[in-house]
Amino acid sequence: MNGRCINCGTCWQFDPQHFAPARSTAHVFRQPSGDWELQQAQLALQACPVAAIQATPASSRGRPKHGFPVWVTSHEHGEVFYCGWASRKSFGACSWLVQGSTGNVLIDVPRWSAPLARRIRAMGGLNAIVLTHRDDVADHQQWSRAFGCERVIHCADADAAPEAEHLLEGRDSRAIASGLQLIPTPGHTAGSICALLGEQQAVLFSGDHLWWNRDRQVLVCSEAYCWWDFHEQIRSLQKLEHLDVAWLLPAHGHRHFFEAGEWRKAVQQTLQWVMG
Repeated sequence: MNGRCINCGTCWQFDPQHFAPARSTAHVFRQPSGDWELQQAQLALQACPVAAIQATPASSRGRPKHGFPVWVTSHEHGEVFYCGWASRKSFGACSWLVQGSTGNVLIDVPRWSAPLARRIRAMGGLNAIVLTHRDDVADHQQWSRAFGCERVIHCADADAAPEAEHLLEGRDSRAIASGLQLIPTPGHTAGSICALLGEQQAVLFSGDHLWWNRDRQVLVCSEAYCWWDFHEQIRSLQKLEHLDVAWLLPAHGHRHFFEAGEWRKAVQQTLQWVMG
């Protein structure tokens, strides 16, 4: 690592086997061993929004042939991929691609990357871009222009992406593709939304509303990182308690897989904590 690190968490969220946070920066705590580990570390290098990860010439030659997007999970309504290529404009936030039968949807956007765009085009292009809140819009103009696709953002955060073609209003959920619905979850920002893929064993894209703390094994709904109204954020979390979530895929923080019944218990535990 070099002095450019902004401690966004991109490297250790994607590759916790080799990278970890250390106070105000990230660090390499173990060198990769073998082809697969080297590929993971090289992908983390590629994802870093500020080019803070350094590699020797020998290890650089082992860069993965295809790179991002990287497959995460399958659902009856589509395949889910992590896009990498994090943007400093959104402090390294994760971007997710849903490859669905009725078209592909990008959940938040990475920094503009021609190689990533070529991969996505080969996978069917983009039908829509969902911007979960004002902080993570990054290079949405370039992605929308390159694929001729329309963007969705909540009207309460619309000033962050005034060119967006569709504005979500109110607090009712709205379906935008087969099996994919948007759920307004105000709190972190006034216009924060989550995206839900499926109903049973669903995939929840939570933006900055909610994430997983791997060390404490707990869902985090943080007042310290709430930019609008934490009481509203708690109410928004209560809306999600009844869901059947298998995968939580946040913009920041670790992703997490929940066994049957674990999601509701985790939400209840977090509600007790934040309301206690």
